[in-house]
Amino acid sequence: MLLWLIIGCEVGFWVFLFLGLFFRYILKLPKTGTAVLLCVPLLDLILLLATAIDLHNGAVAEFAHGLAAVYLGFTVVYGSGVIKWLDELAAGRFASTNKREKIELYACSYALYEWRQWFKGVLAGGIASCLLLAAILYVDEPEKTVQLDEWFSYIFWVLAIWLVCWPLWYSLFPKGQTKL
Repeated sequence: MLLWLIIGCEVGFWVFLFLGLFFRYILKLPKTGTAVLLCVPLLDLILLLATAIDLHNGAVAEFAHGLAAVYLGFTVVYGSGVIKWLDELAAGRFASTNKREKIELYACSYALYEWRQWFKGVLAGGIASCLLLAAILYVDEPEKTVQLDEWFSYIFWVLAIWLVCWPLWYSLFPKGQTKL
């Protein structure tokens, strides 16, 4: 059940995002568009409450409970950037504003970009880890939270692979020009 709620929150994120941009730029109702975009964090709150209620009612922690924590960590860190990026894209396309210029990044600049993205991932992983730890302490029954304990290693390994394949790789082997 919780897994379906996570999927629903992800779908809802995109629905609210595109509806907000639709109201803002197609229907020319910027205040309504902003109001719809402000509903996006409500999805995170719903997921957080549903996870807490499920654990409070005695559920044994499953894969979905850990995934909910990771999802929340990443949406908190990356969600606003995605919204801003699509808002600028829609403004350039539909509002006849100055189109967003592509930024050309070269070797060192691109490596710095990759480092910034990775550090944001570390922040997201830290938030997810705090949520996992809070859930483990909240349940306070180790036999019910074994699945949550496993998520710490998942987060570590994803961040470690990310570190090696992107920031370190592009720092050691800079590439030519990249447009973002």
